[in-house]
Parts: sequence; structure tokens; C-alpha cells
Amino acid sequence: MALLVARNLTKHFDGLTANSNIDLEVPEGSLFAIIGPNGAGKTTLFNMLSGFLRPTAGVIEFAGVEITAMRQHKIAEMGLIRTFQLVQIFQGMSVAENVEVGFHLRTRGGITSALLRPRWLRRQEAEIRAKARELLDFVGLGQQAEMNAELLPYGQQRLLEVARAMAAEPRLLLLDEPAAGLNTHETDALAKIIQQINARGVTVLLIEHDVGLVTRIAHRIAVLDFGCKIAEGTPEEIKQHPDVIAAYLGTEAAHA
Repeated sequence: MALLVARNLTKHFDGLTANSNIDLEVPEGSLFAIIGPNGAGKTTLFNMLSGFLRPTAGVIEFAGVEITAMRQHKIAEMGLIRTFQLVQIFQGMSVAENVEVGFHLRTRGGITSALLRPRWLRRQEAEIRAKARELLDFVGLGQQAEMNAELLPYGQQRLLEVARAMAAEPRLLLLDEPAAGLNTHETDALAKIIQQINARGVTVLLIEHDVGLVTRIAHRIAVLDFGCKIAEGTPEEIKQHPDVIAAYLGTEAAHA
């Protein structure tokens, strides 16, 4: 069953077509990847799927509900959570506090409760702290929990973003180039974490430049070029697809 469906998704910017008539179905429980060269329209597509951009045309459905014109926070509340291409760390906060922020979609309370601090609020805060530590352990950052998040090396900041996104309890996690700027060791660690997230029952949709990473972990891959989807299939099918070879992978990758 498809958890996320896009039909004829199109986006124009002042006469420039960033995406054109893209159809996409992401099965629930899958690890689905989108690849393509720079300027292929991957991030624009992600921005439409997550509510950051309104499509010029087309329809998006999530869990059977049309979300095409829905606001970002409403989409997130439904369980569609994303990370961003550029690392976004909350400055002046610890690593643990950065993750705790991610729980705000699943908590209750207001100004009155914040002032009076009833027992249920204190219990909720304790639960959030414990869950944040569990997520940090999950991504390998448990020892850095009290460290200023800004002082983390870049690769660990990437992992922190993943932990914060998981705090929102996603049903579908959109990862926007999570391996950008990572070395081989960090990429291997990230690949295992993404697979473990998927094994927990979270559907994962990622866009990525690292073809080796994608073909190693994805169940299915869609390929964009010049704003259009030119291919979709299993990793082996994609590596052998002539249009993909011509547009992106190159002949050497096809025989890897």
C-alpha cells in the first residue's frame, strides 16, 4: 500500500519549470530514494511533498488524505517529518536540548501549565528527557548529550538532525541529502542508522547524491533529470537503465 502518492506534480518559478508531471508512490514500510544531478529538481519536489512549497499543478496524498494545500505544521502533525539539506542546529542549546525540541509536536501544555508546572507537566518533561537520551544513544551521540550542539563536528550534527526528526515520531521520514559532506566512515554509520530507522517501521524517503549509499540501502529508486522523472526501479534496474547512465551514473557505474 502506498503511504505517499504524488500525481502529475508540477512546479513553475517565473516561467522556469523545476518539476514537471512527476508521479510517485512510496510504499508504506519502504526505503525509497530519489537521485539526480544538480538542478534535477529533487529539493523542489521535497519542498512540495512536505508543504514548504505549493505545487503549480498536481495532487499529493499522505496516508489516504490529500495534503496538496495543507500547511506545513499540519502535515508534520500527521507524521510526515523532514530534515534539510543545510544543517539546522539550535544555537546556545545542548545536544540533548536540540533533540528535546523535536518532541513539541507530540506534547501538550500552554502558558498556564508552564507557569504552574503541574505534576503531569513535570512527568512529561522527564519522559522527554529520557526519550531524547535514547535517541542520542541510537544515533551514537549519547556521550555528547550535554555538549553544546554547535561544537559537534559536522558529521555528528547531521546525526543530531536525524535524532531530532525521529523525536517527532514520523510515520514517513524525508531525508534531504543526509550524507552531504560526510566521509566514508560517517556515511557507513549513517547508512546503518537509516536502515535501523526503517526496520523500526518508519517509511523513509531520501534524496541523495551518494549513489553508492543509495544503491546499497534503498528498496526502490526514482531518478530525476531536468525536473522530470526519467526512471524508477530497484537499485539493479536503475544501475542498468540507459537513460540513467546517460544522465547521471556514467558508463562505469553501470558495470559496478
